Amino acid sequence: MTFLLSSKNIFQYLIEEGICEQNQQSLLQIEAKSGKNFNLLVSFTEDRYFLIKQERHDHEGKTNGDFWYEWLFYEFLQEFPDLSSIRPLISEAIHFDLIRSILVFNYLNDYSDLAYFYSKDQVFPIDIASQIGATIATIHRTTLDCQEYKDFLNSNAKQLPIDEEVDFLERLERIEPEVFGVYCEDSLEFFRLYQRYESLGKAIAELNQVWEPCCLIHNDLKLKNILLHLDWEQCLSTNKPEATSMVRVIDWEKFTWGDPSLDLGTIIASYLQIWLSSLVISTAIDVETALRLATTPLEVIQPSLVALTQAYLAHFPEIIERRQNFLRRAMQFAGFILIRKIHLKINHLKPFDNTGICMLQVAKTLLCHPEQSISIVFGITESELTCPRVHLIFAV
Repeated sequence: MTFLLSSKNIFQYLIEEGICEQNQQSLLQIEAKSGKNFNLLVSFTEDRYFLIKQERHDHEGKTNGDFWYEWLFYEFLQEFPDLSSIRPLISEAIHFDLIRSILVFNYLNDYSDLAYFYSKDQVFPIDIASQIGATIATIHRTTLDCQEYKDFLNSNAKQLPIDEEVDFLERLERIEPEVFGVYCEDSLEFFRLYQRYESLGKAIAELNQVWEPCCLIHNDLKLKNILLHLDWEQCLSTNKPEATSMVRVIDWEKFTWGDPSLDLGTIIASYLQIWLSSLVISTAIDVETALRLATTPLEVIQPSLVALTQAYLAHFPEIIERRQNFLRRAMQFAGFILIRKIHLKINHLKPFDNTGICMLQVAKTLLCHPEQSISIVFGITESELTCPRVHLIFAV
């Protein structure tokens, strides 16, 4: 019989797994946390917090195995002492139950996710973006070209080797007839537009050919998967190696040995979605006008995008030296991520509305004209991005 975690059995489970003791029950507080998995936040008065996550089971009692794969990431970090610099930059998993598909974390109560921070305050401090860029670069650079790391991950993965050929087209190359019976008329418009733009499919297909796996990547680096310390300004002023990390990257269940331009492109796309989700949409307004009238203009986000990218390149200069087109490739991946966002949305039976049309237009520009997109997205030229005159003081 499948064991399903609940607020009634969680304490006994923690005792059995040696995570807490019987005499702590009177201190126990339990709170459900929303998410795609079943999540419980367990807290004790002595400032001990645990986030307990159980994968959803299907009607046969099976899971996707995402937690097993995420636990492999933490085992990987434990295996190699040279990766100690990465540990303060990520979430803290402390226990994995393979049989029950349960993963336990030390809950970081003094952090909140970056998407929430931006939506709540509608401000975009460049110091935060710089620290994100430095953090991502540190993870990429620390694992760059290490065959030993790659071999460990491959030898422990149940799936195909982690740097196998990728397919970014994801069933978009050929639209099957059955889609007409699945999607509403609005959603079908996405497929019509996608098929109309032949250059779009070619650009995505090109990403398959130029994929260059060389380091550990997160592979799902959206704003919700980045935590920001609640007292981030204090963290910033404490420039010491032992200081608390200002940002942490969480949810590593999709990590792989991959191309770092995908991670950079994904986080750039996440910032662009803030702009695109604020569009004033009307049938009386064309796409170009709608993009200009956004309540969160692109110009407001641009300084953060510049700071993030320049910090990334400052902490990982080798990537530009070995790949002159790295930024252009990141632009293309940003466009691909926007396409995938639209596709996922209509797969969840949400309509393809005018916001989606604007997002598709932006994605097309990023994918098909990456060089020109750099000046549009960042507001400065590629050479200004890669050779900034300002010095960066952020260190991870």
